[in-house]
Amino acid sequence: MQNIIEQFSATNKANLQALESFTNQAFAGVEKLVELNLAASKAMLGESFHHAQATLSAKDAQEFMALQTSMLQPLADKTAAYAQHVQAIVTDSSAELSKALEAKSAEAQKAFGGVVENLSKNAPAGTEAAVAAFKNALTAGQSALESAQASAKKSVEVAQSNFSAATKQATDAAKKAAKAA
Repeated sequence: MQNIIEQFSATNKANLQALESFTNQAFAGVEKLVELNLAASKAMLGESFHHAQATLSAKDAQEFMALQTSMLQPLADKTAAYAQHVQAIVTDSSAELSKALEAKSAEAQKAFGGVVENLSKNAPAGTEAAVAAFKNALTAGQSALESAQASAKKSVEVAQSNFSAATKQATDAAKKAAKAA
């Protein structure tokens, strides 16, 4: 009985460490997004002031319109670059997290299976039917978990694909609008 308690304790300790690792990975992705947003905001602020100064020093309406028009194409390019950076950060972060979660899930299932096997070996006589039912329930639960993981992975792939398509459409539209102006 003491061995089972030690196994559960070790498993819980490992799970807590894994949770800490997952949390750190998630925060690393958030930090990258925050850094990107701060850099983009700082650049946009500086460019806005520079553009405002240039438009205020325009000599006539034609020069003013030329300044306004000249700002559109670089803005479209920067918007596209920003969207690509966001997509790269999200894709990398989710891929790393998914990989780590899958590995930990497989490890946890193996460890739990070992505990269950140990319990079944040490079960009192006459409890074979209950142990078999428990093992069947465990197998069904693991199958459901694997199915849920596959569905979640597919959902992430579809979401990333949709995000890529939306980014491309927005970039193309911004470039067309900039050229039309």
